[in-house]
Amino acid sequence: MKILAIDTTAKTAAGAICDENKTLCSFAVTGGFTHSETMLPEVDRLFEKSGLAPKDIDMFAVSAGPGSFTGVRIGVSLIKGLAFGRSAACVGISSLDALSENGIGIGGKFIACPVMDARRSQLYNALFLIDNGKKERLCDDRLISSAGLAAELSGFSLPIYFFGDGYSIAKAAFPAAKETPQELILQSAPSVAAVARRVYENATDKSIFTDLALSPSYLRPSQAEREYNEKKGDTTK
Repeated sequence: MKILAIDTTAKTAAGAICDENKTLCSFAVTGGFTHSETMLPEVDRLFEKSGLAPKDIDMFAVSAGPGSFTGVRIGVSLIKGLAFGRSAACVGISSLDALSENGIGIGGKFIACPVMDARRSQLYNALFLIDNGKKERLCDDRLISSAGLAAELSGFSLPIYFFGDGYSIAKAAFPAAKETPQELILQSAPSVAAVARRVYENATDKSIFTDLALSPSYLRPSQAEREYNEKKGDTTK
């Protein structure tokens, strides 16, 4: 199964073409141009390097959130456009699940704790138990304060590894966490591909994975929606 996978949910824009669990080519770009300027040229280069075309792709995979609202929209829109009119599967997965996948190669038994900076003193977060390459989700994707996360993590006896652009925030709040290898901290498109393939293979009804069904997952209203609600005096939304 040939998979085109992308992640634009944070500052790092990542993409890869994989064949089953083998990465044919990939990129990860942090800073510089915006994702809207970066992604199409980089995806074109992936096809050039791999010798493939969109018609050769069996699955289009994307981190569908949570993360930057603009970044999530760019990634989902790009994948929907590439998958439109094709019979290939179109799979959106949790960006936190993808980040935790970075830890599969660390080895041993530990808690993988993806953390993305959600601003307003909050983190997008989920917890996963990784035991010698096998992964189990321990909680749903959520918004949590760094202090609240630190309090929860203090109850675990296993090693803790952070992944994501909230790394420094989480590490400051919970310095007992292990040092994550630098190359494993930020977004990885091969990780997106691995999670998407697993989600697809484990699904009973695979007909749900279409470009029309693909949608973003924000976890909370956008800044514009929050400001509107605050002006109305409703700060609970």
